[in-house]
Amino acid sequence: MLKMKLCSKYGVIVMPEPALNGLRLNLRIVSIVMFNFASYLTIGLPLAVLPGYVHDVMGFSAFWAGLVISLQYFATLLSRPHAGRYADLLGPKKIVMFGLAGCLLSGGAYFLAGSASSWPVLSLLLLCLGRVILGIGQSFTGTGSTLWGVGAVGSTHIGRVISWNGIVTYGAMAMGAPLGVLCYHWVGLQGLSLFIMAVALVALLLAIPRPAVKASKGKPLPFRAVLGRVWLYGMALAMASAGFGVIATFITLFYDAKGWDGAAFALTLFSCAFVGTRLLFPGGINRIGGLNVAMICFSVEIIGLLLVGVAMVPWMAKVGVLLAGAGFSLVFPALGVVAVKAVPQQNQGAALATYTVFMDLSLGITGPLAGLVMSWAGVSVIYLAAAGLVVIALLLTWRLKKRPPQPLSETASSS
Repeated sequence: MLKMKLCSKYGVIVMPEPALNGLRLNLRIVSIVMFNFASYLTIGLPLAVLPGYVHDVMGFSAFWAGLVISLQYFATLLSRPHAGRYADLLGPKKIVMFGLAGCLLSGGAYFLAGSASSWPVLSLLLLCLGRVILGIGQSFTGTGSTLWGVGAVGSTHIGRVISWNGIVTYGAMAMGAPLGVLCYHWVGLQGLSLFIMAVALVALLLAIPRPAVKASKGKPLPFRAVLGRVWLYGMALAMASAGFGVIATFITLFYDAKGWDGAAFALTLFSCAFVGTRLLFPGGINRIGGLNVAMICFSVEIIGLLLVGVAMVPWMAKVGVLLAGAGFSLVFPALGVVAVKAVPQQNQGAALATYTVFMDLSLGITGPLAGLVMSWAGVSVIYLAAAGLVVIALLLTWRLKKRPPQPLSETASSS
């Protein structure tokens, strides 16, 4: 980027802008990814409230309570490729604002559902509508904020942008769930809905004056071509995500089966290790390369999952969970940097969105499949099986390092 300096004798001189680094770099990134924080806060706030509201207050079955929550994830999964495509075409700022508007509308749907509580079916339909809108809004805000951040600080720092996006995501979810429960107890569903709308509206108003980054010029690749460039990185991410999935979903059952207390603390250790690793090693991907970082992370995650699987005492399981969280922490940004650079610049939004879909799918199917394995072989086996999947991810990444796919040229992408 360049700055203009006025000189009375020689006119206008073009001066290079000082390079971004350290605190200044992080602050600029955070000023963009805070919009993703807002979108995930609108997800976290009703997360622990809606299942109980649908089941206990409205009187619907557990199936409908689960469906109301799951609809958001399905909507996110299906809309994510479109979010990436439109970010490439229209620019990431517009996509972020569209996504935040969706988060705002979802709160409005919840408010109407609370108003229609005398008509349970109508209220349920409004809740479902709100969840679908929220899922679309999240996919657009999440994809757009990452690309907006990259545009604001340069593609050199893409790994750091993705890392910060993950940090604010976990922070918003961790903050949102208990805050939503308190808000619901104080002011009910309609009050919670107004709070959700206020969060989205404030974020939207803060986004409006921020400078946009230009959409990249060039002919977009079809989805199949983008998928062909990133699917190997996505598969490695999907297999590594299984470790996160079995810890997040089954660690409570694991502790119960062992007769131990402290499952909640184990989840806290995982989250602290995840966030702490991203904060401690923000420049690791740029220094040694995304694939090298990914292989180191896979190795740490494997050790952690194996320790959980063979744990005979609580401290061993806690150490395993801590290592698994630290190992999984940088997998997404490390592989994401390489995946996004595998396509021309005008297709990087589509590449990021397509790559992220693999994690969405993995987390969606890990629960049911791990549940089947657990019913057949016991809860400890699912952690050993997840470690085996991460070993495959490690081998796949090693192959990608030794025999990387040929980069797609700008000329080829336009032909």
